[in-house]
Amino acid sequence: MTGRDASALAAAIRGGQTSASAAMQAALAAARAHAGLGAISHLNAALGQTRAADFDALPMDAPERSRAFAGVPLLVKDLGGPFSGLPVRAGSRALPAADGDSALAAAFRAAGFLPFGLTTSPEFGLSLASEPLVGPICRHPLDPARSAGGSSGGAAAAVAAGIVALAHATDAGGSIRVPAAACGLVGLKPGRGMVPQGPAFGNHLAGIASEFAICRSLRDAATLLDAIHIAPLAPVTPAPQRIALLTETGADWPTDPARSAAVAAAAEALAAAGHQIRPLAFVTLEPAARKAAALFAGIITANLASLSQLPGFDLTQAEPLTRAVIAEGRAMPATALWALLATMPEVEQALAQVFDTSDAILLPMLAGPPLRLGSFPTDHGDTALHFHRMAAFAPLATLANIAGLPALTLPFVRDADGMALPVQLIGPPGSEARLLALAGPLESANTAPLAGLPA
Repeated sequence: MTGRDASALAAAIRGGQTSASAAMQAALAAARAHAGLGAISHLNAALGQTRAADFDALPMDAPERSRAFAGVPLLVKDLGGPFSGLPVRAGSRALPAADGDSALAAAFRAAGFLPFGLTTSPEFGLSLASEPLVGPICRHPLDPARSAGGSSGGAAAAVAAGIVALAHATDAGGSIRVPAAACGLVGLKPGRGMVPQGPAFGNHLAGIASEFAICRSLRDAATLLDAIHIAPLAPVTPAPQRIALLTETGADWPTDPARSAAVAAAAEALAAAGHQIRPLAFVTLEPAARKAAALFAGIITANLASLSQLPGFDLTQAEPLTRAVIAEGRAMPATALWALLATMPEVEQALAQVFDTSDAILLPMLAGPPLRLGSFPTDHGDTALHFHRMAAFAPLATLANIAGLPALTLPFVRDADGMALPVQLIGPPGSEARLLALAGPLESANTAPLAGLPA
């Protein structure tokens, strides 16, 4: 379903209704107007204007003008594969800035995007809120007292506010899907190996991290996936899909009734579209979900300990929680990490058994509404409490990361306060395009204002 998205903006630039320079100027003006949102941690207006002017100077028949997102302004997450001209520091004073294009950055540029700034991320992506002590504090566009989520919270806030139509994001434990869900947007986490990751970022997280984007539409997600994927995609077929429905997440990780009801209503909509629905009890996935949460915590802990050994890393500048996680990682025996990693196939097998009789799983994305600012403080050293808080907010987010599977969230309905009631779909390997097509009956057009798009 179309709306005010990046595809529409690219079409307007191709059709001459606007220009890349006008779109960039509008995005920069919107960034300044929404500065209090805290979505952007670094803005390079001169870089954006130069790139847009260079694009507009191309001959009308230049192949660059026909690319899917040609001339569309892009904000990049301050975490992940770097984009040249933008000093990625992972929301921290402790890490020297990275620059130069990653393989994924090159793919985004080849799709036509014009990067011009960085979005707010928690320090090293260690939170489901985007409130780094170095600043800024990222707020929810509909309620500034609430968080936009994390760790791609700045990306979600910027897209929801209409500063940009699409923003680069990363997901190692829900970091694309959680903020997308909180802000009423589309968040696709590609499966392991589906998109470029390297030469640095993505290779040090045991394969659980993916890079992609937070989008305003399924159309944009599908178009971007088509532009940058490097692994084969399963073909999309019109045949009815078999959908396993999970609406509850157990007493330890309760899902509020409104979100469970939204998932059930989404199942009814999919059934009306001809798909087959069968119930899936939480007890079937609970052991795998608990293993996934433990694996996520262990991998992140070991990774941060390794990261802290990089030349120029200043541990004294890291946040208290980060220092505590690093200390635990340094104390972790290699045998303990190896034993933990040995449980990854158990999570993969648990999901594979579900997909023996199902083509997708429909389940909650969040346990409740967007949380108040300060719900994930990092000024302490209680790492177990922090990881528990994250698991309680997004109980099933890490399943897809550990299993290496594609997962998608999108808003289905909204509550009385206008907050999105999101749903999540998880599919087997290679099913990214199928998930996007399956979600079609659940999508409503995003008609919120978008900087630079002609009326």
